[in-house]
Amino acid sequence: MIERWNRDQVLALAPDASSRKAAQGVSSPGKWSGTGVTADALWGECKGSGSKPYRACVDLSEPAYRCSCPSRKFPCKHALGLLLLWSADGVPAAAEPADWVAEWLDQRRDRAARAVTRTAAAAGTAGAAETGPSGDPRRAEQREQRVAAGLSELERWLADQIRQGIAGSRRHDHWDDLARRLIDAQAPGVASSVSRLNAVLATDDWPARLLGEYALLHLLAVAHRRLPEVVRAAEAGADARPEAAPPRPPAAGLLRRVRERVGFPVTREEVLAGETVRDVWDVLGFRDEEQDRLTARRVWLRGRDTGRAALVLSFAPPGQALDASLVTGTAIDADLAFYPGSSPLRALVATRHDGVPAGPPPGSTLEQALEEVAGALAGDPWLDSWPVVVASVTPAGSPSWQLAGPSGGLALHPSAGTPWRLIAASGGHPLTVAAEWTPRGLRPLTTWDEEGRVIVL
Repeated sequence: MIERWNRDQVLALAPDASSRKAAQGVSSPGKWSGTGVTADALWGECKGSGSKPYRACVDLSEPAYRCSCPSRKFPCKHALGLLLLWSADGVPAAAEPADWVAEWLDQRRDRAARAVTRTAAAAGTAGAAETGPSGDPRRAEQREQRVAAGLSELERWLADQIRQGIAGSRRHDHWDDLARRLIDAQAPGVASSVSRLNAVLATDDWPARLLGEYALLHLLAVAHRRLPEVVRAAEAGADARPEAAPPRPPAAGLLRRVRERVGFPVTREEVLAGETVRDVWDVLGFRDEEQDRLTARRVWLRGRDTGRAALVLSFAPPGQALDASLVTGTAIDADLAFYPGSSPLRALVATRHDGVPAGPPPGSTLEQALEEVAGALAGDPWLDSWPVVVASVTPAGSPSWQLAGPSGGLALHPSAGTPWRLIAASGGHPLTVAAEWTPRGLRPLTTWDEEGRVIVL
């Protein structure tokens, strides 16, 4: 049977604060009847305002949810309330799921099997994506020319900004025309980066941050223009490099990373058709953010044996449900397929295997975490976040908070404020903490208590 989640893990699944509050209101045993739990399913009937109770069930192996209530939130308050009841050991074990639950589980398995078949069929033609839509090399060449022209214009625009000064950048519509021209040039990745520059103006140190963002945009434009030259130089110098020299990012990986940042897509089918990495992956936590009129969810994973970091991204329009299949604090035995690049991070869950017990993942020292981040930045200078797990650290340094270890500390992100929950969990004692590294500091995600139970920060 899957290990029971605790209250923090359940509430972290809620789509918003009102759902968390409503779920706690329907989590008492008196609200429920016909409850049961098996190795992979949880179900029950919740008394509502109508004559018939709402039927809620959860596929614990994903997780996935179903409820007969009319709510458009996902998961709804009834599914969350049922999970809270289960987390408090208030649901009896059952030998078999109820008939209506078994029917739903069978339907899900059938849909999953059909999806695997479709993916396998699509993977056979994934290579055509490199030649452009419908495999037309002329259209691919036209796009290459448009992108090159758009990035050349970006270089000139950035040079003008530095020559004229950045005082005029205080207008929030300063980058709108440039972003539209980059979209017309079929470079959506760069356009997205430009459109997000508005957020920089809200910070106290906006001049320094804006110059840093301009530098990264310039680096991307120049890297794309010089890619053929860089690839040739990397391949020519691979054999001549002394053995003691640090390894350079593979030329092919650098090529894919730059093109991905510019906006050349890598299809899901291409990724799933590549090699996979099997490991027990600890789900460290997630963060939601608004991105290009969508809500993006970043879920951070880390492999116990390989030590690899992974990022699973999902998107949804505002108000619609995001993927909640990866539960903070759990661990999954799974095959992950990574997007290509010189510092592979983003991944897709290709295949899940049997569940595994959760617990604190192995942690590293602060120095080891920084070395890992430095290696990732060497392969992808535009990287803005990376998951780390650090052991034997305590929150310290009020009012400028940091995670302190035996030989130093790493500052927390300004948005962390005073990390009261982390301070309470620590009580002055060292902890293992999972966090998201960013150029502005660490965003704490989770920690674990003395009994190995996860605490969502």
